[in-house]
Amino acid sequence: MASSIETAWLEAARALAAPGQPTPLYQALDRGLGAAVGHKLLTLMIYDAPSRSVERVYSNQPAAYPVGGSKPYSASTLFDRILIECRPAILRDAAEIRAAFVDHALIARLGLASSLHLPVVHDGRALGMMNLLHEAGWYDEPHVGLAEPFAALAVAPFLVALRGRA
Repeated sequence: MASSIETAWLEAARALAAPGQPTPLYQALDRGLGAAVGHKLLTLMIYDAPSRSVERVYSNQPAAYPVGGSKPYSASTLFDRILIECRPAILRDAAEIRAAFVDHALIARLGLASSLHLPVVHDGRALGMMNLLHEAGWYDEPHVGLAEPFAALAVAPFLVALRGRA
């Protein structure tokens, strides 16, 4: 019998076949990550390396973080780790959030004080990232392994979103 986490992975994987992509997949990722890892905010962002920018393609809180929002990629320890080194990152408290994000005040107003960031990687390069935010101290190393299969499922729609931009 499958665990609830395995069930969440399977449901998200099956969502890839649903018409109207990428919305069905992104919503399934949101539900699955909520069950497997937990989050209050989930955003998915594609990384357009030639233009050195990131663009939000999904948000479960669109009033605060609307789809289509973009910003220039600026080198930082956090984003270099995720988008250049293709390694996940965990920020455990409000101080780490403040140090990493210019929008830390909005993050705090939403009651968020920790985050888990996973690169969405294909063929050795980051296509974007999956960002989960929650209350302080929520995320730890075991959450990375639980969330990585969900990030892998985002490869296909991220490739489609980036097609023609390279």
